[in-house]
Amino acid sequence: MHFVQVQVPYNDVIRRNRTSSRSDSYTSSDLTEHRPSTAGVPAQTELWTCSISQRTIGIPHGLGLKLHPVESQELETHRTEREREMAQEKINSVKSLKATPFERRTYQEKLEVKALGPDKPNININQLSNDKGRRYTRSFSRTWFSKKSWLTACTEANALFCFPCLVFQTSGSDQAWIKTGITDLQHFSERAKKHEQSGIHMENALQLAMFGKIKISSQLDEGYMVGIRKHNEEVDKNRHILSKIIDCVKFYSAFELALHGHDESESSENPGVFRGLVDFVASLDAVLHQHLQNATVFKGMSKTVQNELLDCMLSILRECILEEIRSADFVSIQVDERMDISTQCQLVLVIRYIDKAHHVQERFFEFIPLQSATADSITTALLDSLSSIFPDDQRSKLISQAYDGASVMRGATGGVPKKIKEVYVNAHYVHCYAHQLNLIMQQVTSHIPRVSHFFSDLAGLSGFFLRSPKRTCVLDRVVAHRLPGASTVKWNFNSQNVSTVFEHKEDLLQCFETIRDSGEFDPTTVREAGGFVRLLEDDCFSFFLKLFHHIMSQVDILYSQLQKRTINSVFVQKVMQQFTDGIQKIRDSLPVFCEEHCGSVSQLAKRCRTLGPGDLERIATEICDTILEHSNQRFAFTNHLVSATLLHADRFLEYHRQFPDAALNTIIEAYPLLNKNKLKTELALIYSNAGFRRCSGAVALYQFFMRNDLQDIFSETVALLKILITTPMTTAESERCFSTLKRIKTFLRNTMSQDHLNALAMVSMEKNLIKTIPDFNHRVIEKFASLNDRLATFMYKK
Repeated sequence: MHFVQVQVPYNDVIRRNRTSSRSDSYTSSDLTEHRPSTAGVPAQTELWTCSISQRTIGIPHGLGLKLHPVESQELETHRTEREREMAQEKINSVKSLKATPFERRTYQEKLEVKALGPDKPNININQLSNDKGRRYTRSFSRTWFSKKSWLTACTEANALFCFPCLVFQTSGSDQAWIKTGITDLQHFSERAKKHEQSGIHMENALQLAMFGKIKISSQLDEGYMVGIRKHNEEVDKNRHILSKIIDCVKFYSAFELALHGHDESESSENPGVFRGLVDFVASLDAVLHQHLQNATVFKGMSKTVQNELLDCMLSILRECILEEIRSADFVSIQVDERMDISTQCQLVLVIRYIDKAHHVQERFFEFIPLQSATADSITTALLDSLSSIFPDDQRSKLISQAYDGASVMRGATGGVPKKIKEVYVNAHYVHCYAHQLNLIMQQVTSHIPRVSHFFSDLAGLSGFFLRSPKRTCVLDRVVAHRLPGASTVKWNFNSQNVSTVFEHKEDLLQCFETIRDSGEFDPTTVREAGGFVRLLEDDCFSFFLKLFHHIMSQVDILYSQLQKRTINSVFVQKVMQQFTDGIQKIRDSLPVFCEEHCGSVSQLAKRCRTLGPGDLERIATEICDTILEHSNQRFAFTNHLVSATLLHADRFLEYHRQFPDAALNTIIEAYPLLNKNKLKTELALIYSNAGFRRCSGAVALYQFFMRNDLQDIFSETVALLKILITTPMTTAESERCFSTLKRIKTFLRNTMSQDHLNALAMVSMEKNLIKTIPDFNHRVIEKFASLNDRLATFMYKK
């Protein structure tokens, strides 16, 4: 049995169902739901409580009336629809103010109505008029809303009303402005002018303006004004002090310094960086110095205040980044995961886009803690974060997602990119090209045993001096240069090792001989030093050392180019071509290279030689071929990345002779938002113009179009350029974020909360963004003051 409260009008609403076999039966449509409140019940109605059973609805009061069988689900559906309609109705609309008068609302609702002001919906009032035999139609113009700030309108009545008079409905008000509304446009100007000059309207407007404020008499009192002035002077002082503290928080956060000391008391000799910095600033600022000496309510030095200020900074910076993202046409993400010092798996999210000034931005957004490093866990966390960045109507903005190529990231069916693309259909996958370069060099070592042995021996040279001050002392005295460590995944470290050993080979040989022959070291050290002497004198080792010195110089150039923040697919294609050309040049010179090497080898080395000249040349050729083969495979621009080939200036003349239709079709398939016909026309014009062939890259071409206001003429080309520039080709910025993570979350600071970690990381990595926000401290203070009820005052009074 269910009970509902219904409003049954006696005369108009209840209709007898004459066709029913029961003379006193009523259908469920005769009942109108009414909310429990009795306020505003129309005349000649009564509230009845009706019990709803499976078969009948019984109405008390002894009327003996029966209703047709009604399912409770139908009434529930009707009630839900009514509640949804009422929720969608604006609280400041004419319909809402008529249904629930202002005087019957709660104080908070009244303040909300005042804050919203007059509702200004689109209405369609047309009036036929005659003037000296000429017929024309008058129509309402929305400019009247800006001319008359008190004017409001109702779409149901299709009429105009006075908002202050409708709110208060003072006795004597013109009923046309609060009941029926004004629809006469011919005399509207005169009636509006007459109404706003009336005393009743001015009284209602004054009452609305002063609602929620101090009484007029109190505000005009001299004592009240003095109190306001003193309060605002106190606020000025408190805001100045808080601004200085914010500057200190920005300083130690930007340089990733520890927030708190072990003991921050007044008598502490080691209070920490923050306390020391505030004391230093106080020595230069008399107001802050006096505050720290005399304040008893709010000093601003507590850990709670510091953490709240960091939270406010994080919030302000994220708001700025989200505002830039909303104004960008296309957005890409870089994602990577790493274990921090507390063994917590962290996922970093970096956003890439073009800002309003036409500059490429890569912004750190947050570290996301992961329960596990599985594809499902990463996808769930990433989708949850992306939902806060991209509303449903902006999901198409996300055009690319870049990862480091780990197995959970690159899976064709169950990897993270595949799962993300199911939600963000335009988000194409990009495998970080810097990681691909490392994979290419790993292929060389894993497939060619001799090369693998060479790098193993090379790593042994630096490992010999590791954690041995006595050995290192000899190295510093003889070589005067430390050996960098080797790495199996980051080949720029191996490159440094090869270069150092090649340049200081003779000095290293002397160093190992000194250790072997000095008699000051243990037998194990002497034996190892003797082995390295024989290694450095070995013909094969010297050959591979010289060969990889040339190869690694090309790897170094490419690696440094791939670390730039502003690179794009066109730029990457260009530097990749330079890299393969350099390796091909080395391959072509191998016969001469091998001949020169054999001619410089000593007779002793020749007798100890294990490989002949022909074998060395064959292995060297295999090394170069392996690099070239994997470079062409891994750096091939296919699918959506083929778009880079269309805007490579070196090919414009070739494309002018034969337009690349296949590449264009691939691009349109990847990015259906582009207009194929217009894009082809624009590209054909670019290819035919010799001036564009001097273009140095996609960014230069894009900035040329924007600088000369050509974005409307070349709209599709500009859109394609934005896609190319926005697409990240590496995850280098993600790696930089993890470097910051290591400096912030150290062994001594491994218990900080995730929000605290994100705040410190954001202020550190986006310190340049802070400099571009002129009122940053003011915005932080406003947010800080609104967090809690402060004992110290930070809000002005008027």
